[in-house]
Parts: sequence; structure tokens; C-alpha cells
Amino acid sequence: MAEVTKGSVPTPSTLVPPANCIVGGLLAGEVIAAGDMVYVKGADGKVYKTTGAAANEAAGSWGMSPEAASAGEAVSIYHHMSFGYKPNVAGTPSAANAILYLSGTVAGGLANSASTGDAVGVARVIDTDGRIYVYGSVLK
Repeated sequence: MAEVTKGSVPTPSTLVPPANCIVGGLLAGEVIAAGDMVYVKGADGKVYKTTGAAANEAAGSWGMSPEAASAGEAVSIYHHMSFGYKPNVAGTPSAANAILYLSGTVAGGLANSASTGDAVGVARVIDTDGRIYVYGSVLK
């Protein structure tokens, strides 16, 4: 498994994302960077970075955070939409149609192969411009 690095600050490909693709009114439970894959922890209802290291709640991706947030700050989750991301593996752009999985190494990150907690994938590379489609459908 190789880690996928963000080639740019992830931004929605749509100027006005559809309201049904946004989960808002949430608070961050930890520091979150723009483009981190995230989930809502059942115990406290706050947003945390996903991890594919184990097949548990933390591997249940709800989608991607489009903005950075510190613990306790407001944060939203965007899902089922495309982002400018420019995913790279070892400096090489990811191929169009490649499936991206939750990283088992980098919290909130993506990898180019399955992890313990994500055998299905949570995003797909759309094109050579580096857009990815985040579907965030690995719910545990």
C-alpha cells in the first residue's frame, strides 16, 4: 500500500455544492486539515479523521472535510461530490479511474490499495486533471 498525497488544497469542483451533499452543524473533535477523510464518532457526535488501520467506527468514512478546523471549531462533511485533489503516489499522479482507500497509516489520509478497515474504497480518481469523486460510503 502506498500513501496518496494531496497535490493541492482540496476544493469542491462545484461553486455551490448541493445541500444534500453536505453534513453541517458539526464540531471537530480534533485538528482536521482540509481534505481529510472524516467520520462522526457515536460517543460524542464530533468529527474525527478516519483510519483504515482497523475495521471499527474510525474506518466508517462519512466523506471529506473541505476546510481545516481545530478541536471544538465548526466543521462540515462533504460527500458524493468531486474535489480538486491532484492525488499523487510517490510524486506520480494517480491514474484516472483509480480507486482510493482509507489509509491504514495516515489518519484522514488516502491510499492506493485496500486497508484493514477499507476493502471497498471511499473515492475514485475522475481524470488526469486530478479531480476525485468522494463517495464516503464505508460506514461501520
